[in-house]
Amino acid sequence: MKQFNIFDMHCDTLSDIHRLGKEDLATASGHINLEKLWKGGSLVQCFAAFIPTHEGAVRRGITEGPYEYFLHCADTFDRQMEKFSDQIRPVRTVAEIEKNRDAGLLSAMLTIEDAVPVEGRIERVKEFYDRGVRMMSLTWNYENSIGYPNSRDPEAHMLPLKPFGLEVIAEMERLGMAVDVSHLSEGGFWDVANHGSKPFIASHSCARALSDHPRNLTDDQLRAVAKRGGVVGVNFCKPFLRLDATVSTVEDIVRHARYIANVAGIETVAMGSDFDGISGPLEYEDFSGFPMIVDGLSRVFSDDDVDRICHGNALRAFRDIFGE
Repeated sequence: MKQFNIFDMHCDTLSDIHRLGKEDLATASGHINLEKLWKGGSLVQCFAAFIPTHEGAVRRGITEGPYEYFLHCADTFDRQMEKFSDQIRPVRTVAEIEKNRDAGLLSAMLTIEDAVPVEGRIERVKEFYDRGVRMMSLTWNYENSIGYPNSRDPEAHMLPLKPFGLEVIAEMERLGMAVDVSHLSEGGFWDVANHGSKPFIASHSCARALSDHPRNLTDDQLRAVAKRGGVVGVNFCKPFLRLDATVSTVEDIVRHARYIANVAGIETVAMGSDFDGISGPLEYEDFSGFPMIVDGLSRVFSDDDVDRICHGNALRAFRDIFGE
């Protein structure tokens, strides 16, 4: 029987398919496609609509604004879901995930990486929710109407959310959309941690104590995520795992998972591969290599704890966020 094991909270595959327009979920040549999801044991794959801006938009030849770009990227998601509905279905609730699993189908969750398309209009949060978005990162690597990104400059890294950003996280909680703090400044992170009541998510981040990168979370931040019932998805990007790494290894993924568990509790650890958003050699090659990662986790954690890391913790956090 098919084993549905992995709830992966972040990848950039959708954005690649949308931007390039030459591949689909069956033919995509990167880290993720349908065959690789099946081989890797996917339960839920979060597909981020990444919104390129600034030089990133220029480099990619994108001339439309962030809001229009998101709408077109969401259209691409809908078309992929319709085209391959015999294998994968979109989900907006945990109950739908369980229904797909029981029917032998993969699940896909639409998310947004960088809330820049909100553009200071609070009504767009509900518009995106109604469109199917169930998680949104507040920033990427640039300032937007909500707040500021992580930074190697200590003063810039402590910049808070803007007043409008506090309105946005309140509206996301009201609707049942996960607040994602990956890429956010530490000052913005603490604003999220100190407001609201629902769990919040770091969809693709690692432990700062093991790799001193501003995208990673300090011990205090890890404990703050845990206090609110959230989860941290271990990112497979080499410098986030180890600053001097030349290859992304199972050992380093397990090292971060164990560290986060020791600091914040086993219930805080999850998966956030960042597949198709990271470069360089991977010991496990792509999503189809996830069984190698599961085996590595199994050498350190009990079977029950491996299940929590691979999918149970994320399912619990999203159920609490969705209000099911």
